[in-house]
Formats: sequence, structure tokens, C-alpha cells
Amino acid sequence: MPVHDWSADLHLLTQSALQAGEIACRHFKTDVTVWHKPMDAGPVTAADIEIDTMLRETLCGARPDYGWLSEETEDDADRLTSDTVFIVDPIDGTRAFIEGNAHWGHSLAIAHKGAVVAAAVYLPVCDLLFSATLGGGAFLGDSAISVSDRAEAKGACVLAAKANFEDRFWPGGFPGIKRSFRSSLAYRLCLVAEGSFDGMLTLRPTWEWDVAAGALIVAEAGGHATTRTAQIPQFNSETALLDGMVASNPTLHRQLMQGLCPA
Repeated sequence: MPVHDWSADLHLLTQSALQAGEIACRHFKTDVTVWHKPMDAGPVTAADIEIDTMLRETLCGARPDYGWLSEETEDDADRLTSDTVFIVDPIDGTRAFIEGNAHWGHSLAIAHKGAVVAAAVYLPVCDLLFSATLGGGAFLGDSAISVSDRAEAKGACVLAAKANFEDRFWPGGFPGIKRSFRSSLAYRLCLVAEGSFDGMLTLRPTWEWDVAAGALIVAEAGGHATTRTAQIPQFNSETALLDGMVASNPTLHRQLMQGLCPA
């Protein structure tokens, strides 16, 4: 059976991500209007909403039969009836955007029957465009990227929030990894994919739009990106939530799984 060619969809994602960057940069450090979502769900800016509107009009206009899941759009159960769906975070790392930090970006993915098949993550301030298609490899710009080849967890450089290093998560023994942090989960995954860091992890429930694009980019760069219980993530679920995410090269991933507490 022939494999579907997702390159046209990837082109659509990358061009839309670049357009999102233009909008965001008009607001960045100049017009950052902020309000807070109900139930302490985090901040949102006028740039988030403007980008979300543009992306929905552009992407769904080009692929009207695809479903839509975005952090900044009220969820619609109709997406569950679609085999193929856009999964979008208009600005991943909104707090960094508000603070004037450069490490925020746009995370755009397409999932088909639960698996991400095309992905783009763009950091406009840094001018970094990461992309991947299922079976087509992972790229930073036009250059292929791959995960680090580190074979030992002790001393590995892992991107994670401080809370993920609490003893309660590591009954199998804390592996002595070194922690770094970036606000954007999508960017953390891309940094693992390009080998700048050995791994990343987030052990709390994780929204699909934060990690859908980055998970494919890691996988196509030769790594593993799974839930905290080593399950292959399934996207476009009813809740749009995953049980955390752990990403690294396959050898390091096994070692992290051995130390982690079962959920």
C-alpha cells in the first residue's frame, strides 16, 4: 500500500508558521496586551488570539475536511469525527513572550488517525524553523538533525521544570541528570531533536498542542517521545491531554523509564 506524501501539508504548516511569526513580532515588546484565562489556565495575549484566527482561517481554508484543535479556540467535539486534524499552539511559551524572552514559538501539527504526520515549530526571534514529516526525517531549516548519542543518564543534560525532579517521581533512584529550562515545551523537544540537550521531560498532564509537533520532530530525529509511562502518544483524544512526555535518544529513554515512578 503506498505511503501518503505529507510534503504539501508540511509546506502549508511552515508557511503558516512564518506568517504567525510576522504577526507575533509586531506585538513582541511593543503591544503585549495580557489577560488571564478562567480557572487559572494561564495568560493569553492579543497576539495569541490574532495568530489563532489567522491560522484557523488559513489552514482550515486550505484543508476544509481537516478537524481543528487549538489552545486558543473553544474545543469542538466535531474534530473527533475527523481522521485528520490540525493541532496548534498559536504561541507556545506565552509567559516568555510576555516577559520579552526570545524562547517562544509557534507549534503546528497535523495528526492522522492519532499519529502526527507533519509538524513545524518556528521561533521567530531566533529565526529557527524545525520541521518533520512521518518517515521523512527531521530538519532545522534545510539541514537534517538528530538526537544526541549520550549513552548514560548520569550527567545528562535534560530540559525540565524543577518540580519534575522531586524525589516522589523517582522511586527507582534519581539518575543524577543536570537540569536546564526553556519555557516552550515545543522548543524543548526541538532542542532534544537537534542534539543540543540529551532529553526533556514533563510529568504532569500535558496538552496535546504543546507537544504534538515536537514529538514527531524528536521521533524523526531518531529519538523516542512517549508519555511518562513509555506509551506512544495518541493525538486528537477527547480530553486533548497526554500523561506527560519524556523524550531522548532510545538508550537514555530506557534509563529514564527505569527510574521513574509508574503513574
